[in-house]
Amino acid sequence: MKRPPSQCRVCLVTAPDLRTARRLARAVLERRLAACANILPSMESHYWWEGKLQKGREVLILFKTTQARWAAFRAAVKALHPYDTPEIIALSVGSGYERYLKWVSESVTGP
Repeated sequence: MKRPPSQCRVCLVTAPDLRTARRLARAVLERRLAACANILPSMESHYWWEGKLQKGREVLILFKTTQARWAAFRAAVKALHPYDTPEIIALSVGSGYERYLKWVSESVTGP
């Protein structure tokens, strides 16, 4: 019997620096819009912006949330983020360790 896909989402958000990434993570977690945030403190980004090829240092945040919290998560990050067009991407989790996925769901809905 095939199991239904998980409702969990891994969300990628870039930030200009570690301080901003920590602020975003804390704000999202305090609102219970994500179960956790992993901050990868340094990466080099290459991208097109305003018709020019750009590069710079950024911080990547990996959030774990649910489909039910996605819209509120996206709105909060957009409102708090310093970028004009922040990277806010959600990837569906097809499967995973059931106990972990359950923890993610319970963490965003509260006690």
